[in-house]
Amino acid sequence: MKVGTYSCTVMEHRWVNARYKYLRLSCLAPLARSTVAGQFFQLACPVTESEAPFLRRPMSVYGIGPEEDRIEFLYHVKGSGTRALERLRAGDAMTMIGPLGVGFSFSPEWKRVLLVARGVGLATMAPLVPLAARAGVAITSVLSARSPGDLMTQEFLRGASASVHAVFDSDGSSAVERVEPLVKKILEQEQPNMVYTCGSNRLLALLQNLRAPGEVALEQQMACAMGVCLSCVRLFNEGGDKVFRRVCCEGPVFQLGAVAGEVQFG
Repeated sequence: MKVGTYSCTVMEHRWVNARYKYLRLSCLAPLARSTVAGQFFQLACPVTESEAPFLRRPMSVYGIGPEEDRIEFLYHVKGSGTRALERLRAGDAMTMIGPLGVGFSFSPEWKRVLLVARGVGLATMAPLVPLAARAGVAITSVLSARSPGDLMTQEFLRGASASVHAVFDSDGSSAVERVEPLVKKILEQEQPNMVYTCGSNRLLALLQNLRAPGEVALEQQMACAMGVCLSCVRLFNEGGDKVFRRVCCEGPVFQLGAVAGEVQFG
């Protein structure tokens, strides 16, 4: 399905914990059938008469239900836009633009995948879990969070079987020097066919240092999400050269080894 603006209805909207909220939308168009893990939508935030319009918020797909034309999101309520989005209630109408970007690659022929997530990056990779489970591909995950209350393991796996390694800021287990030997051991012993990550530049750098075979979904500030405004440009390694790529339309999923660094302005 081509990128377009679609009208949707809020079917469910609830708090998962003190930071994150779950949003389920139903759309007349069969969006779920053409949306893949790693892609995102630009969601319109509702405004009141006293508020100026917000830029649309880019949000990775958390769940895809093609049999119900269902699209789900799991997001962190932290800024003015997401606080406005948080006001939506079941039955409300909203619009969104998408599906946007390049998603994750996946093969049902693989034996095992490793998912390394930090914070809201968990939501971006969540659609990979049922994909792997249905194909009989074993899942190992390393989930990083501020504290056990922020982890959302059940929301990530949604009933799928997986080997889970949880690390936290609160006890220091999420420090790179402690996560690195854990990930190294998993790579050596389990030899996953693909490693996925999202949500932390530190974890990205760690996986690059370990030369893990994988992909990363980059989190980047976006305005237009169409490749025009260039607000999401980052630096990449390609064929021995440094090149600029737009995360919104040439990503947000890239090969782990290709990411060179963030562009600094000013």
